[in-house]
Amino acid sequence: MTKTILRALAGETLPTPPIWMMRQAGRYLPEYRATRAQAGDFLSLCYNPELAAEVTLQPIRRYGFDAAILFADILLVPQALGADLWFVTGEGPRLSTITTQRDFDALKPADAIDETVGSVYETVRILARELPSETTLIGFAGAPWTVATYMIAGRGTPDQGPAHALKNENRALFEALLERIEQATILYLSAQIEAGAEVVKLFDSWAGSLTGEDFNAYALAPTQRIIAALKARHPDIPIIAFPREAGEKYVGFHKATGADCVALDNSVDAKWAAEHIQTGGCVQGNLASRHMVTGGQALVDETRAIVEAFRHGPHIFNLGHGITPDADPANVQLMIDTVRGA
Repeated sequence: MTKTILRALAGETLPTPPIWMMRQAGRYLPEYRATRAQAGDFLSLCYNPELAAEVTLQPIRRYGFDAAILFADILLVPQALGADLWFVTGEGPRLSTITTQRDFDALKPADAIDETVGSVYETVRILARELPSETTLIGFAGAPWTVATYMIAGRGTPDQGPAHALKNENRALFEALLERIEQATILYLSAQIEAGAEVVKLFDSWAGSLTGEDFNAYALAPTQRIIAALKARHPDIPIIAFPREAGEKYVGFHKATGADCVALDNSVDAKWAAEHIQTGGCVQGNLASRHMVTGGQALVDETRAIVEAFRHGPHIFNLGHGITPDADPANVQLMIDTVRGA
């Protein structure tokens, strides 16, 4: 029988939605923290195929999710393009910035990324061998706009202000950077598929800060081009797009981009999304991550409400954003049991 995630992505309405969770391999799990300590630091974990595969497998062993998502980071692509990347404990990633033509000219061409990320493909190959036969393997990358926001600012920012400033002040440089990221992303995801990924997901975590025509030009259009390029190379690969906090711009995103599934954040109401977005194809989401911390009846009620709202069409149950490090592993099990009707 075809795997449940793949059935939902193909447009099938299932009696129980398949389930996985963004950042399901992560700091909320004690076994992850132990493996991270063994690796030494975050990037060493990302680039160690055996250990990266191990942390990818940990939530599958513990919970039996219907999918495993490759353990990596969206900022590996900037590093592979030549940006300096490091992580500051308790504060997150830092990168050398791309704000001038000289900075951009120092970047590597898109087709040079495999020198840096080749080990990621080996992680995928290990997972393709070791995952249970019923578990779908998901590869991923960051979308060009979101990746560019980090490359321009050198870190995460509350409003993506430095990227908006460069977009307004030097549109040609801004667009050249997005195009370089786009080409690298196509090659990166294609290589993950060739290594064994059965689905790929494009994370546009900061899409919601783009408005009007900027959303169409820098969130929607790059997603459409990446999907078209991947489908040309791999016609049968399902692709999930996640333009987080797109709001009403979620409507029509399936058709406009060619995505097989649109992932939804928890700022949109599930009933509204069923009426306006799920009509276009499979949707994924969209329980608020805070329920993984607080648990209780509110978690159960909201989970049931989301399953009910989306039960008339193809749906993959997930969070509206990644699980946070302060989450209680027991609440994850409660969510799964609620979805599956235990």
